[in-house]
Amino acid sequence: MELRQLRYFVTLAEELHFGRAAAREHIVQSALSQQIQRLERELGVRLLQRTTHHVQLTPAGAALLVEARQVLAHTERAAEAARRADRVGTVLRVGVVDGGYDSMPQILRAVQDRHPDLEIEQREVGVPEQYRLLADGRLDVGFGRASLAPREVASQLFRLDPLGVLVPPAHPMAQQANVPVSMLVTEPVLLSREDRAPEFNQFVIELCRSVGFAPRVYRGSVDSMRAAVDLVERGRCVLCVPASCVWPVDGLVWRMLVQPSSRYPWSVLWRAADRAEPAQSVVECARELSEERGWLGAPDEAAG
Repeated sequence: MELRQLRYFVTLAEELHFGRAAAREHIVQSALSQQIQRLERELGVRLLQRTTHHVQLTPAGAALLVEARQVLAHTERAAEAARRADRVGTVLRVGVVDGGYDSMPQILRAVQDRHPDLEIEQREVGVPEQYRLLADGRLDVGFGRASLAPREVASQLFRLDPLGVLVPPAHPMAQQANVPVSMLVTEPVLLSREDRAPEFNQFVIELCRSVGFAPRVYRGSVDSMRAAVDLVERGRCVLCVPASCVWPVDGLVWRMLVQPSSRYPWSVLWRAADRAEPAQSVVECARELSEERGWLGAPDEAAG
């Protein structure tokens, strides 16, 4: 069985017409018919029912169509992986959870300084989607909490980020030097959309439960940090964010959560089987910056 036979068969199954299928494949109709007949002989089954005016798939043909499409898709991904390997050192595809966090830009700037010719393509995408894109080869590197990472995705912790709460200046929490977690009990807390950041939501919920309550979750949802900050500015809710978050509105107040203090774990994510230079350079730069800036140190040191 040859790949071209599968491709011809899929095209014919989609067109259900030999003339149109042959035109799509840029071959003569007789050549297409010969390849399909050869495929049937090799498999020992009838794939098509032919009449003067109609072509229909047999049950065997319908079953082959599903598998043939998967084989061709896998083949294309393999070809793309080979092409990507051939241009290693030129393109790095990176997933970031939000442009409002300062760790990722600092790391990527360090990578760019080390590899001036490297083209870095950033895509803003939640951590669950990063896992999927990393696993199937559409991302090279991601950033986020690694607690739910599948085994295909490797991780390197580089920052323990003090968690705090963002409030308007007139809010009672703004008058505190630090805010006990228990003060969140009466506040509507804005969580991330579950499809974008379930690992962060889980972190906040577990923190609240550690002092005996479940947070009162704000019933709305937003797609960006800017939209979340707008809700906080209007007094609709409070927002738990790590210290590394750079919010786009002046005048809001960030206070560290204490009793207990908590630090959000940021990791570099990459395919476990990927040993290519660009991805490993991100891991190395993250490790070096972490050591240089004390990102894994004490909370008062890690906030910088």
